[in-house]
Amino acid sequence: MDAVVDFVTDINDWFWYGVIALLVGSGLYYSFRSRFIQIRLIPDMLRSVVEKPEALPDGEPGISAFRAFSISAASRVGTGNVAGVAIAISIGGPGAVFWMWMMALAGAATAFVESTLAQLYKVRDKGAYRGGPAYYMQYGLGKRWMGMIFAVIITITYGFVFNAVQTNSVVDAVSSSVGEKTTALQVGIGALVAILVAVVIFGGVRRISAVSQVVVPVMAAAYLILGVIVVVLNIDEVPGMFRLVFDNAFGIREIAGGGFGAAFMNGIRRGLFSNEAGMGSAPNAGATASVSHPVKQGLVQSLGVYFDTWLVCSITAFIILLSEPEFGSGLEGAALTQNALALQLGDWTVHFLAVLISFLAFTSVIGNYYYSESNIEFLTGSRRALPYLRSLVVLCVFLGAIGSVPLVWALADLSMGVMATVNLIALVPLSGVAYALFHNYSAQRKQGRNPVFHRGDVPGLRGIQVWGDDDVVPITEQTRGTR
Repeated sequence: MDAVVDFVTDINDWFWYGVIALLVGSGLYYSFRSRFIQIRLIPDMLRSVVEKPEALPDGEPGISAFRAFSISAASRVGTGNVAGVAIAISIGGPGAVFWMWMMALAGAATAFVESTLAQLYKVRDKGAYRGGPAYYMQYGLGKRWMGMIFAVIITITYGFVFNAVQTNSVVDAVSSSVGEKTTALQVGIGALVAILVAVVIFGGVRRISAVSQVVVPVMAAAYLILGVIVVVLNIDEVPGMFRLVFDNAFGIREIAGGGFGAAFMNGIRRGLFSNEAGMGSAPNAGATASVSHPVKQGLVQSLGVYFDTWLVCSITAFIILLSEPEFGSGLEGAALTQNALALQLGDWTVHFLAVLISFLAFTSVIGNYYYSESNIEFLTGSRRALPYLRSLVVLCVFLGAIGSVPLVWALADLSMGVMATVNLIALVPLSGVAYALFHNYSAQRKQGRNPVFHRGDVPGLRGIQVWGDDDVVPITEQTRGTR
């Protein structure tokens, strides 16, 4: 097993240099090209996320921007925020946190581009919408073959590998709570989570979004409150903590054999795993929203990157760094965060965090599943394959509970890197389309109007499947009552 882990890790170390170059380069390019739209339009992000959904052509209420945000947040806000950050700090030192923050800032611009395009090139799906990178590769670039490659990769990455990561972290957290890890415990947790996941994912996207929009905010809020309490209790140590992060980020101070390289690489990897900017995952959720203009959902997904990294991931980092545990002492993943929180607030938090991680992992699994569902429909053109996909997802959820932590995370890194590479390559020629839509949006905002997009508003765009007059139904007093 160790040989397999070492082999995959060696591949990751080589391959990720190219992935990071693409991630950082594209994020900076989109940031400067848009004059840092991810910062300038934060008020618009907040406004868009609470808008009511546009009515569907048949008069039924669509999925709101917030519900679509909840699906993507269900996938984003998971064990990566608790276990992933802990692993980054234990391997790369506190400096990894700085590079997570920087990745979120640049990544928010990339998230805007990919989710705006997903909205533009979405398709109808039996009273709802679906879309994502595979769809803008086919309809925007005219390269279905590329879309098919991406669809296969994301189905494997999210449906199988990432879902195994989630249950693996649940086992890690529960084992810390009960004091030991046994085969019976692993099998029991795997079976329980698998059954609960099956109940939800066999219910379709509306049940997925309904569960996500309730569970994610409640669990995230509870975790943030605990983190704020830790910060308040250690307020005098906060300036020193930030100095530690900045010093270690550039290799000025070595922690646990870290330095610039380890901090940079692990910060970028764990940051991407958590906020998913540029990976092409969140656009699958963003495409489901019924909004009046594609740019609105692009802004909402940018906000999701900040929510995930600057809030939830930062809280994990603060808990660990303010508790002064021994970085790299052998505590892996969630166990390091649990140990740090227990030092601050008592042993009861070990059990509380085990419950919290279980809920976050559960919502991540069902969010991840939706991404694979949308892409299986792209590949097959029908829903006949979905029962088989759902069964395989449930099986991987169970198997993840009995896998080793290093191997599961190494495979997640590899599949994540491949997926991000394909998506980022596709975004380069299509980014101009996203900014053309942004100019259309901005022109309407300057006129004091609520931006509404119709096919043909931006000359020269091809491959748009919806956005005709019958696809954008403004909210009126008559349609408002149907929501």
